[in-house]
Parts: sequence; structure tokens; C-alpha cells
Amino acid sequence: MFGTVVCTTIARLITAALLLIGVPRVQASEVVSTLLTQAGTPAQEETIAPYHARFGRERPLIAVVGENGSESSTTELTDFVVPYGILAQSGAAELVALATHSGTLKMRPALQIKPQATTAQFDRDVPEGADYVIVPAVRRISDPTLLAWVSGQAAKGATLVSICDGALVVANTGLMKGRRATAHWDTEDLRATRYPDTHWQPNLRYVADDKIVSSAGISAAIPVSLALLEAIAGHATAASVGVQIGFPQWSSVHDSEVFRPHFGTNLLAFIRTSYTNAWLHLREQIGVPLTAGVDEIALALTVDAWSRTGRSQASAMAASMEPVASKHGLVFVPEPVVARSGRPAILLPDFGSMLSTQALDRALAGIAQRYGRSTAYGVALDFEYPGFERRRR
Repeated sequence: MFGTVVCTTIARLITAALLLIGVPRVQASEVVSTLLTQAGTPAQEETIAPYHARFGRERPLIAVVGENGSESSTTELTDFVVPYGILAQSGAAELVALATHSGTLKMRPALQIKPQATTAQFDRDVPEGADYVIVPAVRRISDPTLLAWVSGQAAKGATLVSICDGALVVANTGLMKGRRATAHWDTEDLRATRYPDTHWQPNLRYVADDKIVSSAGISAAIPVSLALLEAIAGHATAASVGVQIGFPQWSSVHDSEVFRPHFGTNLLAFIRTSYTNAWLHLREQIGVPLTAGVDEIALALTVDAWSRTGRSQASAMAASMEPVASKHGLVFVPEPVVARSGRPAILLPDFGSMLSTQALDRALAGIAQRYGRSTAYGVALDFEYPGFERRRR
């Protein structure tokens, strides 16, 4: 235990020093991961088993599923969109966006998506099942339709990949019993109590236990998607896509403890975004451009971040109320702006040539400028994102 604490402290010091001299965080994390591995620390790298073609398919079939069975249903935006966008960009897999029922998917904390099919339609069209199923966090983690479909896909041989607290859905199927897994830091105590037969792993951005793969908090959707791409198409393809989206390495090594609220470090930021901002301020509307061919990864990260401040709510702004197809074919349904003035308080610029994942850094910088660094830090904690820290000035 003492050795682990010492190594964690050293890792943080090395990371801070690299950041101070201008090394990008993703590169700093890679350097630290390499140093710790060479030093023989308990940090481990997870590897998803290589893809083996089934049913004569040239490319694996990957289903991303959301839940929309009731008025209260929501599916986490980044969890759903980011894996879809990364894997679709590679061209190495066939992607399909599903919902448990007909109609749109209401995303959390904002946006709506028109799915390509329902789970029942998918079963009729593809009776042999998907090769991989991406399971995002959803509000109704015990929805019987979702649980039955996920269990059925696993029985047909699919690998399940839970994103963030999508792990609670998979755990509710019973398929995580006796398995190693992870999820968002905020549900650690709940998971330990409710699913004691699962071996919950700290300090990993993703965990691969045979055909059960799981990832940590929201932003871990990025590295686990690249790790899955590596399993499907090899390291070179994953590295190429990583560079294209601005996330050139996908190490599973992670310090999950730093995100949990601690007095004297991040507690104030956590309280501010979770409670006091909403109590003390009216939420203002933030407009995010929604145009044909929009980068769905950048869109999701931006809308998700601005909607977690406690002081703002992001909405997709389009020229009409007609559905809009993204860069890789996800169909978004524009939302009417709800603001007294009829216009958003801020209309963010479009994404231009920005690399996809840089949108999160830009959003956090914008949040810091408008609401203060503590609020931006609180959003980063919620995202379990190691790319932003509150720094004293």
C-alpha cells in the first residue's frame, strides 16, 4: 500500500512538471505510464482481445444502444456518440445506432437522436447478432427490454462494451458476476454494495475481461473506443485515428482517486457544479451550431460539458427543425431554444478544422472564462477527464 501511494505521488509530480514545460497532457500521461511500468509499479495495461471474423463478415458489426421506453428515459450523450464517431471514422467496422423502442432518443444532458432502428428490428434483420454492443449509461438501468436485449446479444457471442455507468446495465443482467470491471468514480460505493460479486477495479480507464469490457467516467469513452479499434483493426489504425481526433494514446492506466471529492483539493469545485451554481443562478442558454456533416464527437463533448456547469444548458441550433445528419450518419433532431429573449446567451463558433477531442478542451476553457476555473474544474471532475486541472494563478 505504501509503495502504491509513493508511486502515485511521484506520477502526479512528474505529470505536473511535464505540464509546466508545455507537454500536452495526453503525451505527459503516456510518458508517466511508461515510467511507472518500467519501474514495476502495480499499474497495469488492459488489452481487448483481437477481433475474429464471424458469419463471413468483412467488418465487425457494432451496435450502440440507447433506452427510450418511457418519458423519463435518457441516454448519456457522450457515452453514445463518441464510440460511434470514433469507430465509424476508422471505416474498420459497420456501426448501427439503436433504441429500445421507436421514436427519438432523449440524450442526457441535452440533444435528441433519431436511431436507425429499434432493437426488435435489429433482431429481425440480424438474427445472428452484433459482434460488439456498446452500452452507454442510461437513467433506467433496469429497463427490462434493454436488459433482455443486451443479455440476448451476449448469448449470441457479442462482446459487451459498457461506457461509464453503462456498467450498471450490464451488471443488472448478471453478466458481470465474477468479472473484473470499472465505471464512473461517483458510483463506486453503490457498485460495491449492489454488485459485490463483481471485482470493481480502481485506477483504470477501461477493463477488459474476456467479452466483458467496461470503461470509467464519461471521457473514458475516448480511450476505450481506441482500444476497441486496436482490437479490431490493429495498432496502426487505432494510432492513425487517435491522431486524427487529437487523442494519440489510449493507455488504460489512470488515477481514479484524484476525481473523488477531497477537502482542500477539489471539494469546492464538485459542490459548485453539483449544487450551488444551480441554487444561486438561473441557467442561461448556450447555442451550439448544428449543421449537416457536423463532427458528432466535437458536438457531443461541447454540449455535454456546457450543460454540466449548473449555470448553463446547451442546445443544438439549426437553420430549421428538420433532422440533421452528422459526419458519420448519426441523425440529430434540433431543439427549440428555451430562453426569455428567444436567443441563446452565447452562440458558440462552429468546430471548423478543430480535432474532434479538442472540443472538450475548448469547452472547458470557455466555461472557465465565463464562470470561473472552479466551475470548469468541476465539469472536468464529472467527466473524469485528466486533461484539465484547476491551477492557482
